[in-house]
Amino acid sequence: MRKYYESGKTKEASWRESQLKGLRNFVIENEEKILKSLKKDLGKHHVEAFRDEAKLPQIALLSSAEIVAEPLGLVLIISSWNIPFGLSLEPLIGAVAAGNIVVLKPSEMAPFSSSLLANVLPNYLDINGIKVIEGGPEVGEQLLHKKWDKIFFTGSARVGRIVMTAAVEHLTPVTLELGGKCPALIDSLSSSWDREMAVKRILLAKYGSCAGQACIAIDYVLVEKSFSSTLVELLKEWIKKMFGDNPKSSNIIGRIVNKKHCNRIKSLLDEPNVKESVIFGGSMDEDDL
Repeated sequence: MRKYYESGKTKEASWRESQLKGLRNFVIENEEKILKSLKKDLGKHHVEAFRDEAKLPQIALLSSAEIVAEPLGLVLIISSWNIPFGLSLEPLIGAVAAGNIVVLKPSEMAPFSSSLLANVLPNYLDINGIKVIEGGPEVGEQLLHKKWDKIFFTGSARVGRIVMTAAVEHLTPVTLELGGKCPALIDSLSSSWDREMAVKRILLAKYGSCAGQACIAIDYVLVEKSFSSTLVELLKEWIKKMFGDNPKSSNIIGRIVNKKHCNRIKSLLDEPNVKESVIFGGSMDEDDL
């Protein structure tokens, strides 16, 4: 692939344009397959899936700015499982638009999405300049030992450290999009309208992004003590309104990605101090993932 880059082919505007059109056509022509893959991998409702991944990324919109830059060369993109198409295609669009060649490794934790990217996406692109490689951690480790001109990784801080350590050997520039905590801060709110709006936004921010399995999903709420009990009751009320009396039967909430993650959450809920503080929900169904 590096020889293909050195040939100068990817610097041609016509090559970049053809690859971007290929990416656009992949999304448009395979929208239904993308939605089905996200449903199988993560239980995502079609509205959430379309919003986050099946529509064309906003980064692809026309811009009035002019950028003149040299491509870096050979780029490795390692994407995450929680938004498997969006976090694969958006950095790929940027890399290709800049005239780079790319190796994309989707996450093995979203196998249906990974398979679609590996088996269908190449039909729309120049396979000499863009390759999709499937595999688990061992494949990722092998890829990291090679020399890259840029690495783009989305995932956990733990794996991010591994990526950064491997990149040091060749002084490869790295972009890390890592997980973190996302709090919400609420005061007592004077009007019922404000309170209702705040509660709905909290729930949408928590459950509206891969069932809370995203760094932008709210992890905890900081609230004035005088309003805390009222907030809890409002949250309980609106969870029922949005997802029904039995939320686990709802088809508009995504699912935990696999049993390993499900068991990790279960172990946290089973801790005595946590178990005693659960006031709503707390049950789970390991067979519905």
